[in-house]
Amino acid sequence: MDRKYTVLVVDDDAAHRTMLQTLLTGWGYDILEADDGSAAIEMVHEQAFDLILMDIRMIKVSGLEALGDIKGFNPAIPIIIMTAYSSVETAVEALKKGAYDYLTKPLDFDELRHALERAMDHRHLREENQQLRESLAGKFDRRNIIGRSGPMVRVLETVAQVAPSEATVLITGESGTGKELIAGALHFNSLRKDGPFVKINCAAITETLLESELFGHEKGSFTGAHKRKEGRFRQAHGGSLFLDEISEMSLSMQVKLLRVIQEREITRVGGEAVIKVDVRIIAATNKNLLEEIGAGRFREDLYYRLNVVTLGLPPLRERREDIPLLAQHFLEDFTQKNRKTIKGFTPQAMDQLLRHDWPGNVRELMNIVERGVVLSRSEYLDNGELPLITGEPPENGNSPDHAIPADMPLDEVEKISILKTLELAGGNKSEAARRLGITRRTLHKKLKKYGVM
Repeated sequence: MDRKYTVLVVDDDAAHRTMLQTLLTGWGYDILEADDGSAAIEMVHEQAFDLILMDIRMIKVSGLEALGDIKGFNPAIPIIIMTAYSSVETAVEALKKGAYDYLTKPLDFDELRHALERAMDHRHLREENQQLRESLAGKFDRRNIIGRSGPMVRVLETVAQVAPSEATVLITGESGTGKELIAGALHFNSLRKDGPFVKINCAAITETLLESELFGHEKGSFTGAHKRKEGRFRQAHGGSLFLDEISEMSLSMQVKLLRVIQEREITRVGGEAVIKVDVRIIAATNKNLLEEIGAGRFREDLYYRLNVVTLGLPPLRERREDIPLLAQHFLEDFTQKNRKTIKGFTPQAMDQLLRHDWPGNVRELMNIVERGVVLSRSEYLDNGELPLITGEPPENGNSPDHAIPADMPLDEVEKISILKTLELAGGNKSEAARRLGITRRTLHKKLKKYGVM
């Protein structure tokens, strides 16, 4: 250790306190003791501690009660709970109240030492986060994440703040909102960015194969296992592992995953060797895990292990300001891939894009633009070429009367688009600017240029 850390040991068992005092002092910690939760609360108010190691069951004030009070006073203190009652309910209640971790009695000394070291490492990272965030300012790698709307700016700010830490992150959001891109941004803006970024979709693999995919297997461990295979945890060693659609994992696999998160070690299928892994876990789901817990389909203790930091991604309908940016990005990408020359969208097509509810979110928008590029015969995508948006093809297969001719100058197309959008916004310039994806000041300049002001 660079310096001695002060640990408060709280236990009404004097012999157990003495044992811990001797053990932790030998490991280089400074130890203070309290025989009850009430005494611990008073001591926390009087001086600073780097960590608290506290029993759950005490005569006057229990560890759970003291935990709530201490976290209310100073939420930054990591608290490790000790319990002889290893029920899920007790452990989950402690995690809910803000415990950093929990250990079961009789204590495993190696497990205790690792828990203390992890807590101190976590504290180091938290103290360094401000400097790391400042160093990342202006250097943040967006990893192809497109968006300047308020909801997306807030998401990216949180990503920039959380990425340098070692915290497990749970990404929630509807299908197609870009959870994998956010996971990539978390990894490539972290201190693990030079390590591997390994992805696995838990919904795409059967339960039997998922265990092998995650933990690996030994040769001959099952039919078809012709050689030893390293699992995704081992492949991600020193980097990050993205567990997509975590809610689709079976309850039995959830138990095994929980153990890996707690112990930071795996065992290959059919093997006995214990393998240490250093992996940051990023999980994602399109379901409400609290509802899944209520229905008995997801373990509550695993939820609280994964839910250290939650990033909720907004659906596309709540970030309409980003639609023109995304649509143009996909248009440029697919025109290049399909060797076409398409300059943009007609005002009518963009209006349809802006009005659609996007149940499939960004993925749906990408698919529609790709379809439009493939079907297009002109330089501008019209709503007749976006049938999934309009819901019906144009009459007689012809372009509608308001379609823009392919040879119209680009400035004239922009003018038509702006004036049509302003009309649809009822003359509200702020709303028109929002729909066009430009500032009100830029809109004012363009209207003045067209002699409309």
